Amino acid sequence: MKNYSLLALLMFACVPGSTSVAAEPVFTVMTWNLEWFFDDSKQGNFSDLAQEKSAPTRGMWNWRRDAVAAAIASERPSIVALQEVEGPRVLWYLARALDREHALKYEDYAIEGNDRYTEQDVGLLTKAPAEVLSLMMGDVTERMRRTQRYASVPKHLAAIVEVVVDGETETTLVVNVHLRSGVTGDQLRAKQAESLNRWIQLWQQPTTHLILLGDFNSDSTAGDVDAESELAVLLSRGTSDPSDDLVDLLEWVPVTARQTHLLPGKQFDRILVSRSLVEDEPGRLDLCLRGVAVRPELSIRGGPDAADEHWNHYWEIDSASRDLSDHYPFIAEFEIR
Repeated sequence: MKNYSLLALLMFACVPGSTSVAAEPVFTVMTWNLEWFFDDSKQGNFSDLAQEKSAPTRGMWNWRRDAVAAAIASERPSIVALQEVEGPRVLWYLARALDREHALKYEDYAIEGNDRYTEQDVGLLTKAPAEVLSLMMGDVTERMRRTQRYASVPKHLAAIVEVVVDGETETTLVVNVHLRSGVTGDQLRAKQAESLNRWIQLWQQPTTHLILLGDFNSDSTAGDVDAESELAVLLSRGTSDPSDDLVDLLEWVPVTARQTHLLPGKQFDRILVSRSLVEDEPGRLDLCLRGVAVRPELSIRGGPDAADEHWNHYWEIDSASRDLSDHYPFIAEFEIR
């Protein structure tokens, strides 16, 4: 039985329908920024920064790969949305470690992005009951650029995911994003959000649900979102119709447990979902939100690293107490109701 001591149970989030079959979650999503999850090989790394952030040795890379695999295996999520991965190669290595060390069969999905400065990408790991039908990335057209309303999103990946519920296939559009960081990037992030909304309008047409998750680098706190921020743009979907607004699941986490980053009070990581995943549809079995939690203990080992030590002397920290990332996993669990 899983330990739900840190889980914010959403007993009333989904109004129960006439039938319910699952007390345990059947479909779980995790978002986690792995902070420079680069192996020791510098082949294919062209920027000085990407080469600098590579693991110093094969042994150190093996340690980090296996430690991250163990953290993921402890939760066994159906979908893992990862940010700051080096690319498809390291995602494949991580999937193999999950299979080899934990007998967990994950499929790995990534499309190389175009962040030439960091050379970071985003990716997805999926396992049953989630199956990926299609992968997509969006582009900002010249016409979109001329409006000065949109901006490129170098690190994002969308997938149409199928889950069988009561013999019927429910499709979910899962969009994994890593938006521009920094206080000075707030206006750019809002434009990146406009681009995502434009693409999602096209991608979501054949799907039942929407999950938009990742590292938004937002300074907005859950429940107190600035009207001009990237989160406001994404939550309201850029329309006046409230029926397509998204739900920020970090609001369902207790206020004292919403920090998702090493920096105190920062809530960079989010899971936004369509209302169809938090409102139970009467008379039929469907996916319904069960609970959410930020899980710092999956990343922190032996107490949180000091910020300067973590960012400037990471590989000098003893492996027994070296944190896996400066971000913490954020998990949402769904059941069939």
